[in-house]
Amino acid sequence: MLSQIKSPNDIKNLSHKELRELALEIRRTIIDTVGKNGGHLASNLGVVELTIALHKVFSSPKDAIVFDVSHQCYAHKLLTGRYKEFSSLRQGGGLSGFTKECESEHDFFDNGHASTSISQALGLLKARELQGIDGKVIAVIGDGALTGGLAYEGLLNAGRDAKNLIVILNDNQMSISPSEGSLSRYLSSLTMSIQYQSVRRAIDKIVSKLPGSRFFQKFIFRFKRGLKGLLLSNNMFVDLGFEYAGPLNGHDIKEMERVFARAQKLKKPVVIHVITKKGKGYSPAEDNPELFHGIGPFNIADGSVEKFDAESFTENFSRSIVRLAEKNPKVACVTAAMSKGTGLASFARHFPDRFFDVGIAEEHAVTFAAGLAKGGMVPYVCIYSTFIQRSVDQIIHDICLPNLHAVFVLDRSGAVPGDGETHQGIFDIALLRSVPNLTILAPASAAELELCLDWAASAKGAVVIRYPKKSCPSELAAFASPISAGQGVLVKADEFAPSLLPDNDYDGGDAANGKGLRVLLAATGSMFSETLIAARSLLLQGVRADIYNLRFLKPFDFDAFFSVCKDYDALVAVEDGIKQGGFGEELELEARRRGFAFVQALAFGQKFPSQGSREQVLENAFLSPNDIQRAALGLLNQIKSGE
Repeated sequence: MLSQIKSPNDIKNLSHKELRELALEIRRTIIDTVGKNGGHLASNLGVVELTIALHKVFSSPKDAIVFDVSHQCYAHKLLTGRYKEFSSLRQGGGLSGFTKECESEHDFFDNGHASTSISQALGLLKARELQGIDGKVIAVIGDGALTGGLAYEGLLNAGRDAKNLIVILNDNQMSISPSEGSLSRYLSSLTMSIQYQSVRRAIDKIVSKLPGSRFFQKFIFRFKRGLKGLLLSNNMFVDLGFEYAGPLNGHDIKEMERVFARAQKLKKPVVIHVITKKGKGYSPAEDNPELFHGIGPFNIADGSVEKFDAESFTENFSRSIVRLAEKNPKVACVTAAMSKGTGLASFARHFPDRFFDVGIAEEHAVTFAAGLAKGGMVPYVCIYSTFIQRSVDQIIHDICLPNLHAVFVLDRSGAVPGDGETHQGIFDIALLRSVPNLTILAPASAAELELCLDWAASAKGAVVIRYPKKSCPSELAAFASPISAGQGVLVKADEFAPSLLPDNDYDGGDAANGKGLRVLLAATGSMFSETLIAARSLLLQGVRADIYNLRFLKPFDFDAFFSVCKDYDALVAVEDGIKQGGFGEELELEARRRGFAFVQALAFGQKFPSQGSREQVLENAFLSPNDIQRAALGLLNQIKSGE
């Protein structure tokens, strides 16, 4: 059945029995594809019936459906003509795991961050109204995303006069981690208000047929207000100016279809509260929705995920922060609805009183940490690099301006596989390097990450520690070198590839491709593995290639660094961040100012990297090992040719 659906119109005439069969087929397709490609499984399985009901009642794209975060849009993609391409989900050159304007007229925004949908939907609605374009605009937002302040800014604005706005509140008691705080408890307490709406509509119908009377109209108004107070007590959405319906069973297509059809006729903003189960229809995901929120390829039969021998940076952080907190009772951890993703689940078990999950509220997380720091604690704020972008003002104003001591641990920095443009962690360096009273560290290994975490505990001001979503490289002795502020460590080929060193150790050969010359590859920690591959390739070609692990991106001791550079003929800087305003750009300028002519900085250009494997993302940005090697050989060839 699914293969025959080319647009949402193809489900308009299906019976409810056929729609239930379609839901089963959609689930099987999502499970099979995510099992092979990885992706967001639990959230997508939870909204299958909801998505079917939306497309059954509303007419996309005339009625615009805006998915918050949009990681739950897989069923939407399958119902909007993308079944044939669905096997390419999250692959290089394939379908995005999020809504994407260039893919379909049914995707209105390239969404990947939470709490944006209501504001986007309201703006889109107003633009349509100004141009005389009819149709509803529907924002689909989860209870987790509703913990973000931006969602409330949208609600406060929309409740005034957004006549054709419908907000679907998908309540599954989860964001990435279980939903936290008073909002979660509040949503659980809301009661069904369909009765009130039915009674109110019946009263309005009767009153409309009676002769007018100011006294009678005042009586009816007061009666309805009393009825609303009885059936909708303490309803936040009603107080903001919305009609409210729910909670509905988010897996009952017929019930949702009936309520959606009623909401479609109303000329005022509506909130429809829908209860869904994350992971619905696949027992491993139902039992462990947090694990299956965003997951790599897995065994569909039992839900097991292949475990690799190498420890990831996240796993190392998880172990190290517990060890640090055991030694230092002032260490506390703050996260924004991602305790498992950032590796803090173990910390939360060991130190529940020092663990704070504030929900999807990165701005609050940072300013809350400012309060912890002011009170004498040492907060470690653990947030993905792409999400820290939301709280740059709070870092500047609330942490760095008063020079408070807080540590920001940025997981998923640099190239991020699978999730595409909205999740690449390539902006944190450029965004934060210009801020006073702030230090940036980029560890290259597990041992170095532990050193950085320990050093940060007693440092001054704000400290940022950034690392990638990948396995830690093999340890080298240089990584264990004590930390000296502003300085990195030189990792010589003698340590990482002694067997590739010739007997004469590069004493002035004259072969092609720069043989007999020396190049220094200076890399941010996340790029050490790729730089190491490039260095070994250069050694095989007779080029002495050592690596300077930068360690510090701010402050940086240029004098110490260039005292090392004097022993090399060329310098290639490799940075997993945006070049404009980044570290490599400044290093390149400083090198030329000091008369070091043969230098090149490699970094991400002015383009949002699309989805693909880490290797594909780096290759597309000209940051692969081959690109690093090519840049080094290009500089050495310039030297040999006398340019």
